[in-house]
Parts: sequence; C-alpha cells; structure tokens
Amino acid sequence: MKVTRAQAEENRERILDNAATLFRERGFDGIGLNDLMQAAGLTRGGFYGHFESKDDLAAQATRRALQSNREQWKQQTDRGLQGWVRAYLSDTHRDRPGAGCGLAALAGDAARGGPAVKAAFGEGVENLIATLQDQMPGADAGERREQALATLSTLVGSLLLSRAVGETRLSSELREAARKHLPAGR
Repeated sequence: MKVTRAQAEENRERILDNAATLFRERGFDGIGLNDLMQAAGLTRGGFYGHFESKDDLAAQATRRALQSNREQWKQQTDRGLQGWVRAYLSDTHRDRPGAGCGLAALAGDAARGGPAVKAAFGEGVENLIATLQDQMPGADAGERREQALATLSTLVGSLLLSRAVGETRLSSELREAARKHLPAGR
C-alpha cells in the first residue's frame, strides 16, 4: 500500500515527537531504532525514508525538544519568572525528564554527539537564553544576557544534579539553593 505524502509527513512528525521524548528519558544510546519506530507505530524499515541516520534523528529530535521548551518557557515566563523558576525546580519536573527540559536531559548526549547534534543544541541554548534575557532586569542588553546565562546555568545544573542523586534530601537541597540564589527565585 502506497503512503501518501501527507501520511509520510505525519509519520515523520510522529517519529520526531516520540524520539524527542524518548531521548530525553533514555538518552541517545538508551534506545534503539526498532524501539523508536515501534513507539511511533511504525516498522524499522521505514526509518531511512525519513532520516539519514540515527545521528540525523538525534539532531532533529534535539531541535524539536528545545523548540518545545522555548515555547513553554515563553508562555511561563510571560506569567512571571518567579513562578516559572519554582515549577522548573519542582519535584514533578525532576521526576519527568521525558516531558521536561531538553537541556538538562540531553546535555551529556549532546556533548558526546556529532556536529549536527551540537549545532542543534547550541541553537536551542541561544534561543532559550534569548527568552530568559527578555525577563532579566538590567541596565543594558549585555547585563541582561549575562544574568540570563547565569540563570540558565544555575537552573539546568541544579536540575541535572538533583536528577542524578535521585529522590534524596540532597536533591531538594540542590534545587532549594538554586532557587534562593536566583534573583527570580527569591
């Protein structure tokens, strides 16, 4: 049975959406092509009709995850940076990497990834910095960018560390310390 162009595009989008979630949950090497395609309701045979390689999929799924994060961040920060910081550093966010921040979930994989993955990750970081920069107090754009860089680093670092230590007192302490030291978290 021949797949229409519209069906093929719908399949590609479903693969990307599932990969963006599964890569955040398990990492690039934590899931194989068979499982990725099965999660999208497709067979492995169709993979190469949509992507050149798993690295190509990783780069595109990274871009998808970080673009989704930017849209969420924009909506949340427009309602107030303080509430967004609390939500970002919450137990719920810590415990749901597949639905959460792609920066914290994919940073290690991106650091070991190829040029396309690093480019997609770098683009996503810049976009998220720009979203935060718009919310930062400061006399000029340079000062607001520096505050956004520090805020992003603190948020992602504390979330990443809190996930790594599990549901412990240390996990809570890491996120609480970050909250207290961010201007928006006070």
